[in-house]
Amino acid sequence: QLQLVESGGGLVQPGGSLRLSCTASGFNFDSYAIGWFRQAPGKEREGVSCISTRGGMTYYDESVKGRFTISRDNAKNTVYLQLNSLKPEDTAVYTCAAKTGLDVQAMCLIGVWGPNALDAWGQGTLVTVSS
Repeated sequence: QLQLVESGGGLVQPGGSLRLSCTASGFNFDSYAIGWFRQAPGKEREGVSCISTRGGMTYYDESVKGRFTISRDNAKNTVYLQLNSLKPEDTAVYTCAAKTGLDVQAMCLIGVWGPNALDAWGQGTLVTVSS
C-alpha cells in the first residue's frame, strides 16, 4: 500500500524558512515522481513543485520560483521542500503526492484536480506564515 507522510510544517514569521519532508513506504519509491501541493482556506489546490524519479527534472509554480527548492533522497525514500523567504500568502496545508508515468510539469498541473488525479497522497502538514 502506497503511503506518504509529511512533516516539518509550523508557524514561521514572514521572511523565515522551513523544510518540509515527505517520507514514503509501501512502494518502489524511485519509480514515482513526487509533487508538493498546497491549499489555503477558501482557495483551490495549487501545484507548488514536482520532482522526477531520480531528481533530474524539477518544476516550480511561478509564485515560488527562487524561494522554494525541491530535492529527493531515494536511499531514504524522502522528498524535501525547502521553503525560504516565506510570505503570508504561502500559508496553506502542504501535501505531497506520488505518480508514475507523467513528466513533472504535467504532474503539478493535473494534481490540482484532486485525489483521483494521482496515485497516492499524504495527509498534509500546515504551514502558517504570520508575525
